Amino acid sequence: MSAQLPLDQVLVGDCLARLAELPENSVDLVFADPPYNLQLQGELRRPNNTKVNGVEEDWDKFDDYADYDAFTHKWLLACRRVLKPTGTLWTIGSYHNIHRVGTILQDLGYWILNSVVWIKTNPTPNFRGVRFTNAHETLLWAQKEQGQPYTFNHNGMKSLNEGKQMRSDWEFPVCNGHERLRDAKGNAVHPTQKPEALLYRVVASSSEPGDVVLDPFFGSGTTGAVARRLRRHWIGIEQDPAYAEAAQERIAAVEVRDEDEVLYHSYEPRRLPRVPFGRLLEEGLLDAGQTLYFGEKGQARAQVLADGGLKYNGRRGSIHQIAKDIQDGPANGWLHWYYQESKNGPRRPIDDLRQKIRSQME
Repeated sequence: MSAQLPLDQVLVGDCLARLAELPENSVDLVFADPPYNLQLQGELRRPNNTKVNGVEEDWDKFDDYADYDAFTHKWLLACRRVLKPTGTLWTIGSYHNIHRVGTILQDLGYWILNSVVWIKTNPTPNFRGVRFTNAHETLLWAQKEQGQPYTFNHNGMKSLNEGKQMRSDWEFPVCNGHERLRDAKGNAVHPTQKPEALLYRVVASSSEPGDVVLDPFFGSGTTGAVARRLRRHWIGIEQDPAYAEAAQERIAAVEVRDEDEVLYHSYEPRRLPRVPFGRLLEEGLLDAGQTLYFGEKGQARAQVLADGGLKYNGRRGSIHQIAKDIQDGPANGWLHWYYQESKNGPRRPIDDLRQKIRSQME
């Protein structure tokens, strides 16, 4: 199917027309940063009387809510057609539009997995002082079909977050400085360019190397730049030729290191082949009657039974049940029990033996 896709290309044109050209059920992940419909009502100025440059481009102008809703319905439906049954979609917006997008998303049968808040560490102040400073945007993450398996690199996100489970409130500054694309006059190429850090988390969490990531509102190409960095394929759709050209140049400048693709995969134990503890006996890696130790330096001991259980203080149970009893709480026996290869040798976790079997299976 991927051979029919225009991989790693910017498709110039209307997103609905170009989406119709893509094969059905062909894309793994969609990131959509649609128009927000946030036209300023009149001119806005800072306290020093300088003008605030809002989004004034035609692509963000709609006649009314009904016009915007109709457009939203069309592009979400078109994305749903090209998404694989196991695919997911991310979309982002502000209070101006995200609630309308979310309603249509659910009406079309998408199943929302998370609502993520992007907290801006350097938001634009509310210059008039008549509202709270708008310091966040909302991302909705949804799967195409409820109940289907989908990619979520849970352990990869924990690793990015120093071993703690990733939360749904993400703090990043808005795109500025050297990352902001500017033209020859120093003006921003695109008014709503998103920071690469935000897209890095989206793409890394919800796809694998080699997957196809589609962005139907490509803009300055942040999605493509990040996808290239992370060894994903990408497809961008952009109606403005100037944006498309700037995005293409930006992505071409991304250095791709010649390293093994395995470095770009997250380690996700839940996706590994299941190995029953008894398999270690069947393969001759452990023997009935052998002693296991609870912890590398622990004093608690148990004997391996021929049926793949353990005997501890006269009680029989699985490696997990006995571990739970010893530490008086939930326990993963693979991580607690150690064996000794020789009489005076070091203790090693039985999980090492499980990995040997998994290597053979692969």
